[in-house]
Amino acid sequence: MTYPFEGAFDLEGRTAIVTGAAAGIGLAIARLFAGRGANLVLADVSPAVNGLPAELEGGPARNVAIVADVTDSAAVDRIVSAAVSRFGGVDVLVNNAGIVLLDKAEVAAEADWDRTMAVNLKGPFLLAKAAGKVMIARRSGRIVNIASQASIIGLDRHVAYCASKAAIVGMTRVLAVEWAQHGITVNAVSPTVVETELGKKAWAGEVGEAMKKKIPVGRFAQPEEIAAAVLYLVSGVAGMISGENLIIDGGYTVQ
Repeated sequence: MTYPFEGAFDLEGRTAIVTGAAAGIGLAIARLFAGRGANLVLADVSPAVNGLPAELEGGPARNVAIVADVTDSAAVDRIVSAAVSRFGGVDVLVNNAGIVLLDKAEVAAEADWDRTMAVNLKGPFLLAKAAGKVMIARRSGRIVNIASQASIIGLDRHVAYCASKAAIVGMTRVLAVEWAQHGITVNAVSPTVVETELGKKAWAGEVGEAMKKKIPVGRFAQPEEIAAAVLYLVSGVAGMISGENLIIDGGYTVQ
């Protein structure tokens, strides 16, 4: 199977679901996918997602927004049903929605643990299950789960977050094994600190400068860099990559 380079990353006619699309990495993915011709179903708990279809390339004809909590199975069904009814199916799922609730393990609130696991792990599972059924019937599909460098290392005050992201990678590997026979690839992408609006605020000042010194390349990642990696994994030329955890951390975790 060969693809001309200029067409390798063309998403024309393909339908992608992107969660957490209203801002940050999700918004960068939405913009890149829209520019490559994809039909998009954009989901976010924030009503701000409603403004995206008119903003993105292709407009409302190619882009649908849904305000939804990915921890709610009924909401997940609405997301997948929208892709099927509007565009005829699901070719790509990007599980990007996530939260970070930080505290020392000995004082971390049970409610924060439960919410982190619900958004970061249960939500991606529900979406993968629902979209996976559609992909299995079509015998093709690409799923990318946004994890974190926290999936493979321990970080202070990140007990719930690290656990949830490590679990996402474990889930990714199982789905990759089970669904390979149906023409579906499943991968994870694990960034270091990304300079989204939220990331810039959380890592401003001395704490950010100290963290950058620990990263061999000396800087944080940009949302567009993560989006480009996701585009590669959902492209036609990445069909032999499945069950992997692509770490985008400037060398942080190899030290």
